Amino acid sequence: MRLDILTILPKLLEGPFNDSILQRAQEKELCEIHVHDIRSFSTDKHRKVDDYSFGGSAGMVMTIQPILDCVKSLQKERNYDEVIYMTPDGEQLKQNKANHLSLKKNLIIICGHYKGIDHRLRENIITMELSIGDYVLSGGELAAAVLTDSIIRLLPGVLNDETSALTDSFQDNLLAPPVYTRPADYNGWKVPEVLRSGDFKKIQEWQENQALERTKQLRPDLLEGED
Repeated sequence: MRLDILTILPKLLEGPFNDSILQRAQEKELCEIHVHDIRSFSTDKHRKVDDYSFGGSAGMVMTIQPILDCVKSLQKERNYDEVIYMTPDGEQLKQNKANHLSLKKNLIIICGHYKGIDHRLRENIITMELSIGDYVLSGGELAAAVLTDSIIRLLPGVLNDETSALTDSFQDNLLAPPVYTRPADYNGWKVPEVLRSGDFKKIQEWQENQALERTKQLRPDLLEGED
């Protein structure tokens, strides 16, 4: 898989992509992550990428030319499955969307700034708009990093235990059950006996029941529409 991320702050993405799971995934050549500085595509002598909003609204808007030229330069080299724009008013990112995108080959992710990008880009080149929550960040970089992590960790071979991602919260519209590790008794706080029983069937039933109960208590919205 290849992800191309367009931003005006490329240094902001160095940390998330150069450590931990995302770093290892790239070292294993399971994915490629390329960060592109939108300013380098600007035809303005000062590398300007924004301008005032028509209609007199407050705040600046990212202009069409540098973003469009960057996207077109990438599309000349390969076909892209999606051109994604990170925006607070986009579809909320959920696990099933990450699952869907992890099956793709090439993705472009555009990070907005200021009041966002010129709407004509959204009408003509953007194929998917995503949000990581109902709040506003200073820019789309952190949201793009969240999206990238949620996708890459699902690729075969990225996690040491390849079944680990399948038991994460939200994979089946349920929260994950509680997890415990050694020691079995610490400060009088004990691990549930069933988890130490060695009875796989009982353990699985306990985990399923716990997942359902936690979802009912903490995120009942996930069960809406379920029988």
